[in-house]
Amino acid sequence: MRVIGLISGTSMDAIDVAVADLSLDGPTVVLTPVEHAEHPFPEDLREPPTSAAELCALDTRLGRAFAAVAVRYRGDLVSSLGQTVHHWVEDGRCLGTLQVGQPAWIAEATGLPVVSDLRVRDVAAGGHGAPLASTLDALWLAGFAEDQGRPATALNIGGIANITKVSPEGVIAYDTGPGNALMDAAMTVLSGGLRNQDTDGEFARRGNVHAELLDRLLADPYYARTAPKSTGKEHFNRAYLDRVTEGLTMPAEDLLATLTELTVRTIAAECEGTVIGSGGGMRNPVLVESLSRHVDLRTSDELGLPAAGKEAYLAALLGFLTWHGLPANVPSATGAAGPRPLGSITPGRYPLRLPEPVITAVTGLTIGRRGRRSGQEGQEDGGDHART
Repeated sequence: MRVIGLISGTSMDAIDVAVADLSLDGPTVVLTPVEHAEHPFPEDLREPPTSAAELCALDTRLGRAFAAVAVRYRGDLVSSLGQTVHHWVEDGRCLGTLQVGQPAWIAEATGLPVVSDLRVRDVAAGGHGAPLASTLDALWLAGFAEDQGRPATALNIGGIANITKVSPEGVIAYDTGPGNALMDAAMTVLSGGLRNQDTDGEFARRGNVHAELLDRLLADPYYARTAPKSTGKEHFNRAYLDRVTEGLTMPAEDLLATLTELTVRTIAAECEGTVIGSGGGMRNPVLVESLSRHVDLRTSDELGLPAAGKEAYLAALLGFLTWHGLPANVPSATGAAGPRPLGSITPGRYPLRLPEPVITAVTGLTIGRRGRRSGQEGQEDGGDHART
């Protein structure tokens, strides 16, 4: 079946979409990338809601924005990871998580059933609801790690960086800390809102690491916590940056160089074996060059899965598993009490007809021959898969 995956990550820099053909070959999922793209995230929806009325409006407006993207593609099912607006963690335990982007608007616009709200069931089972990338990574990299004869680490650098370590001993996954979040917050402040990222590491490349600030940053208790663990922009945000830089003066370039070094250090400290990178942070050459000096870094493109669309392909995979009644979490990664089917299904235009649940456990994932690649909005190779 063809699944349209949707997500807007913690950086809120785009609505990512990926279209994948998915099927089961015994205990193996075959995921064939068809196309992927990025669509601009609505600028007026970046501010966090401060009231129930604002939250309601955000849920609706983001749902409509997701719908406007999804309607441009053809598929049998839409799976939306939505936009996380709050991830509630206390004393190392996740107590709740909230994603918005009302799926009813997507179902109404596309006429397709929509799988959404994919994190909260794992949280209810005692997990962190993250990183769900561990589901794809654990299935995909098990064979790769075995062939390599050493562990493999899947790395995603979004607003928050997360890893999945796959080895013969098992799978473990967690958020390592900030990916782009603090760098983005700094650029937003320094530019007066005119820029929300250090494009190509332009500022960081010209700067020097500020030793005292780096020491303050690395002293954050989050890094010493044991996995499973998760974090978000509830913690690593502009207010956090204001607190940690209090009393310090430095050029903007040094601030960005130090925040980049923080991301590199906290990722590198947690990785083992070959590291397969994806996510927006992999487009920052300064970050990638520095990280490559610490770890054996490759991109997921080299293994057949487009790095730029990996999280959206993850969304498609999760929806496919849910549609077939299969568990879609990795308990050793999220901390949940056991495997759980994830998400809720919003019916499309026609009566909901689910397939017979699959009773054979899924133990692997292979990447089928890749289709076309899409770029940013306005550059997609839509062909016969794009709706007009």
